[in-house]
Amino acid sequence: MQQQKNREWAPEDAATTAAGSGGTRPIALLVSLICVGAVAAIGGAASADAAQEYGRLAQPSWAPPSWLFGPAWGVLYLLMAVAAWLVWRTEPTFGNRAIQLYGAQLLVNLAWSPLFFGAEQRGWALVDILVLDVLVAATIAAFWRRDRRAAVLLVPYFAWILFATALNFSVWSLNA
Repeated sequence: MQQQKNREWAPEDAATTAAGSGGTRPIALLVSLICVGAVAAIGGAASADAAQEYGRLAQPSWAPPSWLFGPAWGVLYLLMAVAAWLVWRTEPTFGNRAIQLYGAQLLVNLAWSPLFFGAEQRGWALVDILVLDVLVAATIAAFWRRDRRAAVLLVPYFAWILFATALNFSVWSLNA
């Protein structure tokens, strides 16, 4: 399999991106946004009714206020969608290993909120988020080989889920 050349941002990329390639580039971005939007919606639905329950759980002193999670995830999901779109452009097939890793981590991400909030299975949610940590690290490495901008866009997501892993562990152990 031929490695794609790493690209640096150039002004002509903006024009090429805006014009698209036969109209498929804007569609690919839309599909990427819809995919992360679906994950966000399912996660939001799983956690919407659990806000009061979560507030009653023992939490570490460093836990952020609950209002911060929605805006943080909104920004992270947008960055994820753009990153996936940039990598998709390097090899627009589902045989693209970087996209396969991205899809796998997105599915594992999808499972976390229903486990933690919906099913109140915080131990299983911890297992899920540990798998997510590994998959996101692998995705960043794969994205780096395709498009470094895309890999950099995933770094805030990785930092956030590492923080969320520590928070998940703390909430689980404080409420066991």
